[in-house]
Amino acid sequence: MSSIFVLGSGAWGTAIALSLHRRGGHKVTLWAHSPEAAQEIVDAHENTLFLPGFPLPADMAITGSEEAIRDAEIIVSVVPSEFLRATIARLRPHMHSGQIVVSATKGVENRTYLRMTEVIAASLAEIGLTLPIGAFSGPSFAQEVAEGQPTAVTIAFDDAVIAARIQQEFSSETLRLYTSTDVIGVELGGALKNVIAIAAGVAAGAGLGYNSAAALITRGIAEITRLAVACGGRRETLAGLSGVGDLVLTCTGSLSRNRTVGQALGQGRQLPEILSSLGGKVAEGVFTSRAALGLARQRGIEMPITEQMELILDEGKDPREAIRDLMMRPGKDEL
Repeated sequence: MSSIFVLGSGAWGTAIALSLHRRGGHKVTLWAHSPEAAQEIVDAHENTLFLPGFPLPADMAITGSEEAIRDAEIIVSVVPSEFLRATIARLRPHMHSGQIVVSATKGVENRTYLRMTEVIAASLAEIGLTLPIGAFSGPSFAQEVAEGQPTAVTIAFDDAVIAARIQQEFSSETLRLYTSTDVIGVELGGALKNVIAIAAGVAAGAGLGYNSAAALITRGIAEITRLAVACGGRRETLAGLSGVGDLVLTCTGSLSRNRTVGQALGQGRQLPEILSSLGGKVAEGVFTSRAALGLARQRGIEMPITEQMELILDEGKDPREAIRDLMMRPGKDEL
């Protein structure tokens, strides 16, 4: 039996905890950001704020204690990207060698342009702690994972042996893991697709059809791949679950928060009002667009869709004008 500590009680963290508990053979603990938030989940017997309708097993531990992470063999980090660094700083005094960290957050940190595994590693390095840190990503809506619908994702570690261990520990009848050693490609595929999903939502909200959606998805994976490869990722990774797979899901699925935000923007609603309507849930693409573009400029990579999304999100550009500017760019060779 492994002791698994799921760090973050949002919809995705709760769904992962439920999947691991359903698998059996593990002691699963779900961590909330405060004792009060943890108690609310305990009292309701479900996560009514982020994943209502899914009763939590009585033998799944729910805690807001930072010290509880000491007993974990495997830590699954599902903290939103904007809060990750501060959260790891809170818990790192209780972390220790021998633990394995799996990052399931899809984002890029603003200002530093670091991937989530890099943020965790940098924070731990401040206290002289080095742990194996991998990335868990793929086409996986939290609600469907919680329901036990068949889902396939990628688990990536630099060390293939550790990736194989997590594959064995997490795999079940409803969750299938494929291993990889391309942490960079897996992380950037998962993070950058959220920006393209906002673009797909904008197109839908503006009343555009399937031609437009197909074009956005195809050109979106092209620019994601360009940046991932420039950062050291592998092109073939972006053709897999954590690239094309996750992009297609997030751009077309009605459960996608990023697509929902884009659709509302395309309908003329304002971003602050849209975000407040999410009820505390996070659309990571809103925070990732600026960081992704900064990383692209740092690497000298052109990302026209991402650039237009940043202008819509940060400067209030009219979505229809952004679509027109994308269509009127100078002609290019496809490859």
